[in-house]
Amino acid sequence: MSTLTVPARFCGPARSGNGGWSAGALAAHLDAPVVTVRLQRPPPLDASLRIDEHDGWTRALDGDTTVLQARPAEDDLTPVAPVDAATARAAEATYAGLASHPFPTCFTCGTGREPGDALRIFSGPVGPDRVAATWTPAPSVGEDGLATLPVTWAALDCPGAWAAGVADRPMVLGQITARVDRRPVVGEEHVVLGELRGTEGRKVFTATSAYAADGGLVGTAEATWIVVDPDAFN
Repeated sequence: MSTLTVPARFCGPARSGNGGWSAGALAAHLDAPVVTVRLQRPPPLDASLRIDEHDGWTRALDGDTTVLQARPAEDDLTPVAPVDAATARAAEATYAGLASHPFPTCFTCGTGREPGDALRIFSGPVGPDRVAATWTPAPSVGEDGLATLPVTWAALDCPGAWAAGVADRPMVLGQITARVDRRPVVGEEHVVLGELRGTEGRKVFTATSAYAADGGLVGTAEATWIVVDPDAFN
């Protein structure tokens, strides 16, 4: 029987898994270039989730409760247009999370995490509804010189929320569809961008893309976020 565990290191809010990392860990169980993952409840930390197949979905279950479910998706993703590394680097100084962060423990974007332990992708504005940052994967998030697939999904997670103003309206990941063209190279500077694509009530729609130093697309994702009360997660 296959299982999935989200180690506490890969938290988003303090008590649950980073949505992107958790989704990427489940997506790794599918043989598909593009995968959609729905988060049905906050992923518990350090718990062994049972993986099964049901009605076309690959599910991760805590007991009999579905935590995440994944299935292959159509490749109709539209990447966020790139900016150069200098522009992304300059934008980091205006990262809204430096002043106010609903989830400072977050593996991807938390200001309360140490370099090397977490990604610390601090994306700042580069235009209306668009943010960017640089990211250099540390050896601690890689295997064989490349960032792991769950870590790559984590990098494609939070910049979308910051493009949507998560500091002013906290939100958590509800669904993400991603395609990883090549895993990021450890020690190489990448550019990660997020873009707001729309809103509908408590739902917020975003896109995120990552580019390598040679300008090639590493991966891209589109996500649906749900506006929440952060106290319920912290």
